[in-house]
Amino acid sequence: MQKLWIGAAVALLLSGCGANNTPAQVASPGAPTSAKMKALATGADLLQSRPPIEAINTYLDGFHFYNGDQNGQMEAHHYVTVLNDDVMQAVIYDGNTKDARLMGVEYIISARLYQTLPPEEKKLWHSHEYEVKSGTLIAPGLPQAADHALMARIANTYGKTWHTWHTDRDKTLPIGIPALMMGFTADGQLDNRLLADRDKRFDIDSRKVRASRADIVTQPVLPGANAWQRGEVIQLKRVSGGGEHAHGQTHFGPAEQLSKP
Repeated sequence: MQKLWIGAAVALLLSGCGANNTPAQVASPGAPTSAKMKALATGADLLQSRPPIEAINTYLDGFHFYNGDQNGQMEAHHYVTVLNDDVMQAVIYDGNTKDARLMGVEYIISARLYQTLPPEEKKLWHSHEYEVKSGTLIAPGLPQAADHALMARIANTYGKTWHTWHTDRDKTLPIGIPALMMGFTADGQLDNRLLADRDKRFDIDSRKVRASRADIVTQPVLPGANAWQRGEVIQLKRVSGGGEHAHGQTHFGPAEQLSKP
């Protein structure tokens, strides 16, 4: 199955499409990049290797919302590394241009691995079945056959997503603590204006994408995932003292379960 992923990634790279159409959603303060800094960056680019970055081989575009606040929605551009048949990792940006802001990370695992997680851990993860079948998750630039094969693999996986820069709210710098994000699970949850704007930029029709994936076989969502649907909303909270990551502490405090807004 790993050959399937590699083949899809190669097709994406060869296509050269599906990017450079969504600029960053925030403008950070700061002086323009100096000639000296540009020269240093150019030199580093020529002399240093970046194996973890070079291993990124797949681009996915979808949508997230804050766990416990379904009104807080945003588009998320995922740049994915396939670690093995059961584990992927993604860096998430607010756009797909060179100035895009790093927004967070997502870990993606197979249903087989998800089943091995402790009950409390499972509550942090969301399913991908609806995102795939609805056509709201796309792999820009991939030919239809490669897209279909890739999405058939993703449909039965689970993701744990943390956003460190809340670009829908913090328009200059990353403020506050990370937020646990969730994925949509049914029609009527995602803001249609977000979807329409995305579809226009990528020149696609999500309804046609949905129809093309009707034959993708999905398994029932495993117990524990999408805990927000059962009213179990989990977010981090600050702790007293030196903050969330104070040195010398052996315990930083549990995630706080909050009531649904």
